[in-house]
Amino acid sequence: HVQLVESGGGSVQAAGSLRLSCAASGHTNLPYCMGWFQRVPGKEREGVAGLDSDGTTTYADFVKGRFTVSKDNEKNILYLQMDNLKPEDSAMYYCAAKSGYCYSPIRETGFDSWGQGTQVTVS
Repeated sequence: HVQLVESGGGSVQAAGSLRLSCAASGHTNLPYCMGWFQRVPGKEREGVAGLDSDGTTTYADFVKGRFTVSKDNEKNILYLQMDNLKPEDSAMYYCAAKSGYCYSPIRETGFDSWGQGTQVTVS
């Protein structure tokens, strides 16, 4: 397992931008997948984006063209750049990690390391 700590959430107006960060610590075997998930109250947690250790990315259809997942391997930080935010993007966002590949669509299955979440509110 790795330890994951998210940051960067907050409140923003529609069409604005936010960048979430996920600092990872601990040993990770290759290959691995790191992902971002969102949870809206009353709904199940849903995959947003994923990044494989080989650099392959995957996105949920509702964020394609607006969100970008990336990783600073030197600092071991996963990012989620969120542009053109919409009110329906409001949710708690979680960073997660697992051994293996992300696959598409990205789902919770197999993710065994989770951060505490960071809230994003778009008005």
